[in-house]
Amino acid sequence: MKPTKVLFISQEIFPYLPESEIATICRDLPQGIQEKGKEIRTFMPRYGNINERRNQLHEVIRLSGMNMIIDDNDYPLIIKVASIQSARMQIYFIDNDDFFQRKNTIADDNGVEFEDNDDRSIFFVRGVIETVRKLRWVPDVVHCHGWITSLAPLYIKRAFADDPCFRDSKVVFSSYDNGFKRPFRSYFAKKLMLDGIQESDLTDLEGDIDHASLSKLAFRYSDGIIQGSPEMDPKVREAAEASGKPFLSYQSPETYIDAFDDFYNQILEQ
Repeated sequence: MKPTKVLFISQEIFPYLPESEIATICRDLPQGIQEKGKEIRTFMPRYGNINERRNQLHEVIRLSGMNMIIDDNDYPLIIKVASIQSARMQIYFIDNDDFFQRKNTIADDNGVEFEDNDDRSIFFVRGVIETVRKLRWVPDVVHCHGWITSLAPLYIKRAFADDPCFRDSKVVFSSYDNGFKRPFRSYFAKKLMLDGIQESDLTDLEGDIDHASLSKLAFRYSDGIIQGSPEMDPKVREAAEASGKPFLSYQSPETYIDAFDDFYNQILEQ
């Protein structure tokens, strides 16, 4: 029997970024799931404050070189990889000079969030999907962590619904209490249009595109939802409950790996 394959799409991972709730979970969870006998792949953005030399990142030439078009602009996709030796785990990094060269993650030194975080989210998620396709790796479960991954459920269930790599994939979305404050630009929805995506798929993005509306979009196209933080924005919780999807409430650091593994199995049995 082939092992279950789990793809982790992560906003932050320790030790490449400082320890935080999401970065720590995205470091320990893949290792824990791998130790349970599942096969994993893990992706994150290659933010400019990641020290490439210290963390021994190197470009994967055979996976790089593709161009992605966002809002009529061409952006080269660069794939880098590094290893967490103690966990026997590789991390793939999605890189592009326009989006990830700056020396901050989401906001500048003054705490002002970058205006193009919407485009960075599109590029990151599409970059992960295209890289997985190039690897010809077929995930049974795709587990998304953090708002920058919010578009993955939509793309997988609509634009790549018939793709052999994602046709049968189940998508789980972990929602954390670290939402963005600056609403996305009003024409964001137009930039999401790919073959397979209709305007009617994007009704959650009408009006101000804030963290709650982006979460609602993610929940709509997910097969299961996890509360990643002890606290949850009331609007986001309301959207999760209204979605009717299987919902796993917050799990403590001592229990979450087992609980998430059980949740994957529950979703796969649906």
